[in-house]
Amino acid sequence: MDIISGLILGAVQGLTEFLPISSSGHLIIAREVLGLPTEFGLSVDAVLQLATSIAILIYFRREFLDMAHAAFNWVRGSDISSKDKIFIGALALGTVPAVIFGLLLEDVMQTSFRSAELVAWMLLFGAALFWVAERLSTGHRELNVRRGFWIGMFQTLALIPGMSRSGSSIAGGLLLGLSRVEATRFGFILGFPIIFGSGMKKLLELGSSGALIELGVPLFIGAFTALVTGFFAIHFMVLYLKNHTLNVFVVYRVILALLIFAALA
Repeated sequence: MDIISGLILGAVQGLTEFLPISSSGHLIIAREVLGLPTEFGLSVDAVLQLATSIAILIYFRREFLDMAHAAFNWVRGSDISSKDKIFIGALALGTVPAVIFGLLLEDVMQTSFRSAELVAWMLLFGAALFWVAERLSTGHRELNVRRGFWIGMFQTLALIPGMSRSGSSIAGGLLLGLSRVEATRFGFILGFPIIFGSGMKKLLELGSSGALIELGVPLFIGAFTALVTGFFAIHFMVLYLKNHTLNVFVVYRVILALLIFAALA
């Protein structure tokens, strides 16, 4: 991977991690277009995702600081608001499914999941999920721990390239009755522990194997690009989904899937 490839992959990751169009799917397609080797592909993707997790931390820094303060007081035995308890519980329980399924499917994710055809099928499946979620959403329910867990279950769909972590979480929130604003906010914050944890794990693996030195500057440039573009992608989505539906992304996913099928034919 050279510097230009690192820059392109970083931009693709940063933009598509938070637009509900699948970052992993777009990275697989970008690699095929650029003719990059698949060796260390999943690890490089995870490091780029690590950079976008930092973008989440920076963008929602007030929420994370408030949550850390509330959690600290809770551990000390001090009273905290029921809203803080619910949010912390929903985040903790919602993270569990992705951790379990991520560990169970890690080997499959590095082999048979790295397929452009699978990406195309999951783009279509995700488009159908978003379309249904928009039509069944009521937007009148509040977040609770049980709904947080089920949004976490929806998030596990993103382990399959082509689904989209943000899209799966937002669609899950909509189906469970949350408003589009609340589903987007919780979905992005819910993604932080998983993206950060998997990214750090792969970064350490690259370091211990010596591949990190080999990838070096291109990977660093890609990660920085992913952080910057990711921050602006979050800002765009938060503003966009206040007044718009997921329908434009449904159309994009269908068109991209059809183009992939045509290219593979």
